[in-house]
Amino acid sequence: MSAPKLSPEEIERYARHLVLNGLGGPGQQRLKAARVLVIGAGGLGSPLLQYLAAAGVGTLGIVDDDDVSLSNLQRQVLHSTDDVGRPKVMSAADAIARLNPHVKVETHHMRINESNARPLIAAYDIVADGSDNFDTRYLVSDSCYYEQRPLVSAAVGSFDASLTTLRPYETRADGVPNPTYRCLFPQRPPEGSVPACTQTGVLGALTGVIGSMMALEIVREITGFGENLVGRLILMDARAMRFETLRYGWDYKNPLSGKPK
Repeated sequence: MSAPKLSPEEIERYARHLVLNGLGGPGQQRLKAARVLVIGAGGLGSPLLQYLAAAGVGTLGIVDDDDVSLSNLQRQVLHSTDDVGRPKVMSAADAIARLNPHVKVETHHMRINESNARPLIAAYDIVADGSDNFDTRYLVSDSCYYEQRPLVSAAVGSFDASLTTLRPYETRADGVPNPTYRCLFPQRPPEGSVPACTQTGVLGALTGVIGSMMALEIVREITGFGENLVGRLILMDARAMRFETLRYGWDYKNPLSGKPK
């Protein structure tokens, strides 16, 4: 399939990308051809969708079953006061259309579950998970493994956050499989051990930082520049403004790609 051509308006819009060493015209064409599925149009999904749309990702799928509430607006910057009560996917689609009319938006006003996850994920090239619960994270990561789709996964707490990329259906140069999400987090935390942000709060700007980092990682995955975060977990502590990177590997006991010793 030939690379999609950029219109004169797109050439001007993406001029700073087109002169960027390591991205350039071929990279911008790959962005235009890409189909990205974003799980959640909330705190992480808002900046993520804004930067992916601004970057010229050709098709953005948005999955969210929630409506905009007034308490969302402290961090979910894709939505406005006038959007309160509207489905987040519709509010997000309108915001993206205002930002970049060259981007196609596919809305999925539903909760992702075991019956719809795999066919939905299979329809896209890459997935970004900004969901707020472990059940969804395990479901999305397992589905991406089976459908062989790269996954950029992030999570935020009150003042802390994490980010990684998963390609567990591939192997390293030495033949060892890449790690799965279950290699990193083998078991769900006990029920009630991780309180929701409605109980503990969340720093609004923190979601903006991590959502933007997710967008950067998605762009890197699509265009191929730099070293991705496969096998690396970025941790951020907003109290100390400290970043750390932890390396993690394949666990032969994981239920997806594990093998008995």
